[in-house]
Amino acid sequence: MDQTTHSTSPSPSERAGERLLYIIAGPTAVGKTAIAIQVAQQLGTSIISADSRQCYREMNIGTAKPSPAEMQSVKHYFIDEFPVTTLLSAADYESLALGYLDEIFTTHNTAVVCGGTGLYIKALCEGLDEMPPTDPVIVQHITDEYQLRGLEWLQDAVKKEDSEFYDQGEIGNPARMLRALTFIRTTGQSITRFRTQVKKQRPFRIIKTGLELPRELLYARINTRVDQMIEQGLLAEVEKLHPLRSLKNLQSVGYTELFDYLDGKCTIAEAIDKIKQHTRNYAKRQITWFKKDTEIHWFNADDEHVAEKILALK
Repeated sequence: MDQTTHSTSPSPSERAGERLLYIIAGPTAVGKTAIAIQVAQQLGTSIISADSRQCYREMNIGTAKPSPAEMQSVKHYFIDEFPVTTLLSAADYESLALGYLDEIFTTHNTAVVCGGTGLYIKALCEGLDEMPPTDPVIVQHITDEYQLRGLEWLQDAVKKEDSEFYDQGEIGNPARMLRALTFIRTTGQSITRFRTQVKKQRPFRIIKTGLELPRELLYARINTRVDQMIEQGLLAEVEKLHPLRSLKNLQSVGYTELFDYLDGKCTIAEAIDKIKQHTRNYAKRQITWFKKDTEIHWFNADDEHVAEKILALK
């Protein structure tokens, strides 16, 4: 795409009062926060996080939240808003994010969403299918079993009990497999039966963008970021959360591996290596998810003009 310099004068859509939402998505460690801040500053608007863990106050270092300086430079929503004991779903995010947008759009015609939780972005842009409730007792039982027996057990259970879901190729995503297994044990039906693919209409226009880097560079950044998190005190953060380690919200990369170290299941060096490996695996799943969305315009995250190029999209 040709380089375009963003003008400070309002675009035709802004003059017409059209509400416009910019989505900035991509894998972990690609550099979404800095670019989203550049875009939001040029628009004079706010950012809504689309990260399923940065909303929790106690999870700071391990979730790579924006720095205090970055938080001061642009108003952020859905960061540090809930205690880690609060369990939020994609449906909750849809409702919250639409509320944040209502607030932003009272004074601005534009807003920015930044994050890597694909299901949250999908919920905001397209809505979610109505689903029957799941049994909390079954949820807890399956979660306990997974913590005890691990990923291979979970994959085998899903393959045996919900082959329709298993065949869709999401067996590398524990959260989605836990949801599928809970759903079929509660309702007796595959969660895939309730996916209508009908998109909700939103009262604003959406421009979706994605940031990417060559795989080797992204993985090197992930490894460096993990080392930096350790230096910043991630282990101490995890130690404080150790009594709550059974919480679903803490079944997250960077936390579960250090819980294993604290429980004597591995050395600290092994835990750090596992964090790097699992983060790389997570980034790969994020890329796979976002690449399926043909509406996303992709940009190299290291392009110094990427913010201007995003703003040039119409």
